[in-house]
Amino acid sequence: MMPMRVTRNEPIADGIYLLELRGAAEASLPPFTAGAHITLKTPKGLLRKYSLCNDPAERDRYQVAIKREANGRGGSLDLIDNVKAGDTLMVAPPVNDFGLPPRGQDFLFIAGGIGVTPMMAMIHELRAAGKRFRLFYFNRTPEMTAFRERLSAAELKDSVIIHYDQGDPARSYDLKPVLKERQNREHLYCCGPRPLMEAVRAMTDHWSPTAVHFEAFSEAETHKPTDRPFNVRLGRTGKTVAVPADKTILEVLRDNGLDVPSSCETGTCGTCRTKMLEGVADHRDLVLAEHEKADTIMICVSRAKGDEITLDR
Repeated sequence: MMPMRVTRNEPIADGIYLLELRGAAEASLPPFTAGAHITLKTPKGLLRKYSLCNDPAERDRYQVAIKREANGRGGSLDLIDNVKAGDTLMVAPPVNDFGLPPRGQDFLFIAGGIGVTPMMAMIHELRAAGKRFRLFYFNRTPEMTAFRERLSAAELKDSVIIHYDQGDPARSYDLKPVLKERQNREHLYCCGPRPLMEAVRAMTDHWSPTAVHFEAFSEAETHKPTDRPFNVRLGRTGKTVAVPADKTILEVLRDNGLDVPSSCETGTCGTCRTKMLEGVADHRDLVLAEHEKADTIMICVSRAKGDEITLDR
């Protein structure tokens, strides 16, 4: 991690703060592409990931938007309440699990609340490249809407729709007509509350899986109070390993010396996709289409419904 100086920590919407960081030296910062995130070490030593929202062409600063979660695990409160301009934070270089395909020309963005953060960098990148995008951005009220003025600018009026539901499900925006057909080989990027992402996943089941991308800004539902242990049989070796209630399949396989690829570990990127030879999965990801769930499992978050499953490992 590298030390970075905080130059801004100020509210940009109700409960949302913009944190700006600059390098300790005059040298350019490590570059990033739209969709990338950085990991911050909070004053209390917590590690938290936040999507970069400024223009990827900028090499002198990183900007992230943070929602103050009063009932969260403490990371956002520590950064918002205990960090001020002039302080120094340790920051890991950018990593991108949510990047745009270089050959793509048309993009559809669906964001809820603070989930719009990565789309801000994407809009900068796409406008600079002369590519096309549509953004549907959902919030409860104008006061809770991050980047509202920027997204309401005249040059974006034909590309951005901001919808407020006042917290009433009956006022939710109807996305079915938007997602009924994939237009112009669009790539869909969705980030926001898990119910929104689950609804979008269900409405895009007929899309090509390679065209639908999700990013979770909160922890996936990796563990539930009702979880119980089960066994994983490795089809290639016949070895059986036990998965306790408080660990994921991915963690157990690594503990047993297997080199298993993964990236987001929130069930949204698809890197740990694994063939399932026997058993029934308790699917908790946002990647698999309905027809894939019978024989495929995302081992970073999903579990077995029975006593044992067999994987192609």
